[in-house]
Amino acid sequence: MIRDDNEAILAQAASWRDAGQSVALAHVIATWGSAPRPVGSLMAISASGAMAGSVSGGCVEGAVVMEAGKVLSDGEPRFLSFGISNEMAWEVGLACGGKLEVYVEPIQ
Repeated sequence: MIRDDNEAILAQAASWRDAGQSVALAHVIATWGSAPRPVGSLMAISASGAMAGSVSGGCVEGAVVMEAGKVLSDGEPRFLSFGISNEMAWEVGLACGGKLEVYVEPIQ
């Protein structure tokens, strides 16, 4: 399923590039514990703020989009790490903790 999703995400990114927009691609490169999306998941972000795909959910995606904007501005890829301990997860009402690493790069 990820393969089909990723093919559609890459096709959308290519379409944006063909239309003259800059595009960043975010890759899930590692997970530990609970993570909503598996390693290999992709999200493409256009310079206009359009998104295709998903690397997680909630505030993580917003943070990835913000970093993608920086990647598009300066052309420098970013390595992002997000996580919450099991103890903290219970304190804020989540069922479990987890960690997620995402690599965001500009695509030419």
